[in-house]
Amino acid sequence: MQLLHIPSSATPAAFHRSTSLRSARPLHVQGISFVKSIPAFPSFSSQSHSSPAWVSHSSSVCNSVSPEVATSQAAVSEVTSQTAETDVLKALSQIIDPDFGTDIVSCGFVKDLIVSKTSGEVSFRLELTTPACPVKDMFEQKANEVVAALPWVEKVKVTMSAQQARPVFPDNLPAGLQTISNVVAVSSCKGGVGKSTVAVNLAYTLAGMGARVGIFDADVYGPSLPTMVSPENRLLEMNPEKRTIIPTEYMGVKLVSFGFAGQGRAIMRGPMVSGVINQLLTTTQWGELDYLVVDMPPGTGDIQLTLCQVVPLTAAVIVTTPQKLAFIDVAKGVRMFSKLKVPCVAVVENMCHFDADGKRYYPFGRGSGSQVVKEFGIPNLFELPIRPTLSASGDRGVPEVVADPQGEVAGAFQELGVCVVQQCAKIRQQVSTAVTYDKSLKAIRVKVPESDEEFYLHPATVRRNDRSAESVDEWSGEQKLQYTDIAEDIEPEEIRPMGNYAVSITWPDGFSQIAPYDQLQMMERLVDVEEKCTTPMQR
Repeated sequence: MQLLHIPSSATPAAFHRSTSLRSARPLHVQGISFVKSIPAFPSFSSQSHSSPAWVSHSSSVCNSVSPEVATSQAAVSEVTSQTAETDVLKALSQIIDPDFGTDIVSCGFVKDLIVSKTSGEVSFRLELTTPACPVKDMFEQKANEVVAALPWVEKVKVTMSAQQARPVFPDNLPAGLQTISNVVAVSSCKGGVGKSTVAVNLAYTLAGMGARVGIFDADVYGPSLPTMVSPENRLLEMNPEKRTIIPTEYMGVKLVSFGFAGQGRAIMRGPMVSGVINQLLTTTQWGELDYLVVDMPPGTGDIQLTLCQVVPLTAAVIVTTPQKLAFIDVAKGVRMFSKLKVPCVAVVENMCHFDADGKRYYPFGRGSGSQVVKEFGIPNLFELPIRPTLSASGDRGVPEVVADPQGEVAGAFQELGVCVVQQCAKIRQQVSTAVTYDKSLKAIRVKVPESDEEFYLHPATVRRNDRSAESVDEWSGEQKLQYTDIAEDIEPEEIRPMGNYAVSITWPDGFSQIAPYDQLQMMERLVDVEEKCTTPMQR
């Protein structure tokens, strides 16, 4: 992956106040201009103005000149320090993040900047979005180079770190999920295509890239995880005080599966299975994870919908095989994720080909994976070869990427891992659909995702358009909720995201309404409120 550079003479339009202390997403950071005058950069630590060299210099000056001159000298020193910081930030702004297309200063990656122009020493920390960032080494190298190129710099110290693990919407999530940054679903909607193999090897690839990873085996009827990995402790434990589940581990990756619950395979009805999956997933002490890989069960029923609603899935990886029958089932899964607003970021076509006698053979035909990519606009396609070792490694409990980290299969999974890291970072940085209640306007504000469109809805309109079974008869379609049943001055008590496709709105009567974003876009809008908000006074 290539790093893009701005010419050294280019001056970035804005630096961000969050450069040293805040860890908010770059798209939400507010900038300050330094075109007319050099700013004080209030976000930087005061330590940048109190290094030993500066203290020693200030003390000698104060002992030899009058208070007025000393004050003037201190002001000059402060300006010099600010100028040095500006030089460093300008140099670092030449480095462009290839995923976001923005310089690392504007992205808010530069933290804890300490500059001493007298001694020529500069130290700072680059806080990336994930420890598995595939360009972190290049960032470190380029940061050293561009800062060391400044004429007054003698020594550069760069420290690399990653943001604290947290979901995009941490509020109102179960405690066990509040410290997980990204949840990646691996799905096929068809059994026997190698979905579990892809999920496990992807998880260990991400762990090998430096990320904190967990695997959740969501197949209660036929869990595969106990066969594919070999942890010493093969039973999940319960924390008696907190009433939470302690995951088992294998080679640093946390594992939870119904197969580790001492029950083997489940024999139970669908609603019970949904409850078991919910309990296993939400009451587990996952700790801080950068990626939780969910091995989805086949199908598009209650279990899959429960997972998509309980967990804010960041992205999905689709697994298929070359056969036409696999494509038909996979297409159902892609449509399900599309309706639930879960981005499908990659297609893995398993068992594609094998090489023999210097030739490549495709025993099951070709085109299923590329057809999925073409028909549904999924950006990335990865092909896995037929390898006896890939199947054997899963059977003996050692993932192939661990057993042969330099092999062809491991190389393919490395490319998939880089893709997942990059796509998840992009998704998190995008401005997600925001649904909030403005008390001053008495209106619900909606911002459409990946668009500048923003509009307002009357709370009573949203409540009256509820399409649940409580408001509309499921069999006849008759409207049970009448217009007059809802007071005109009703206000929501709480609005919170539900997965990636809807919000949950709690009303004063205790009713919890699920409002999909697509439905909100179709409702009658408050035009007069929008006109007020577009005036200069409101901006």
